Amino acid sequence: MIPRRAAGRAALALSLTAVLSTAACGGEEGERVLTVYAAASLTSTFTELAERFEADNPGVTVALSFAGSSDLVAQVISGAPADVLASADLATMDQLTAEDLQGSEPEVFATNTLQIAVPPDNPGEVSGLADLAEEDLAVVVCAPEVPCGAAAVALAGEAGTTLAPDSEEQSVADVLGKVRAGEADAGLVYVTDVVAAASDVLGIDVPEAAAVVNDYPVATVAGSDEAELAQAFVDLVLGEEGRQVLADAGFGTP
Repeated sequence: MIPRRAAGRAALALSLTAVLSTAACGGEEGERVLTVYAAASLTSTFTELAERFEADNPGVTVALSFAGSSDLVAQVISGAPADVLASADLATMDQLTAEDLQGSEPEVFATNTLQIAVPPDNPGEVSGLADLAEEDLAVVVCAPEVPCGAAAVALAGEAGTTLAPDSEEQSVADVLGKVRAGEADAGLVYVTDVVAAASDVLGIDVPEAAAVVNDYPVATVAGSDEAELAQAFVDLVLGEEGRQVLADAGFGTP
């Protein structure tokens, strides 16, 4: 018969062993999280790439955060724990590098241009960019500080048109959302957003858009606790597999 005190010590030892074993198993693979900040226009493509990355790296979870590029960069500068940042233009990435917060040298992985999105039945009878200056139309664009907004301003200048937006949004996803919901007669979004929306919206080409191209850079973030994983994700985006996913979504190649 085992003395009560000895039995208690044995039970405690077994309990500690079980706890340590469980912690070791979780620490090996189950608790690794890679945080990726990406421009809103990358939602569908980066979601697909994240799923592929997780499949290739068992035990790793990719936590995605999508928003306007300027908001994402501001969050990183303020100390948000991101491992990878992909923005919709070079200017916002420059803000990160100005603070010396890039872990790797930013590289352009895709390009994008603007297109007019209207509801499928085109109630405003929009045919071109000049129509977006009409006051009787409900027009929505991105705010100027957001990449899609800066591109909209440049596009209007290229076409010699002054836009008359009813609202300015902080991300291209919000612009598209208002058009899809029928809250706007027209919105300026990326070509890829029109592709992703499928039959929910109608895309109208703007000839001058070819002169206003957004370059999308990606980089790891300095101080990442998962620097190796972060670089592996960047490599996936830059590699053949990533480029194919992006091309299928309508992105151009750099």
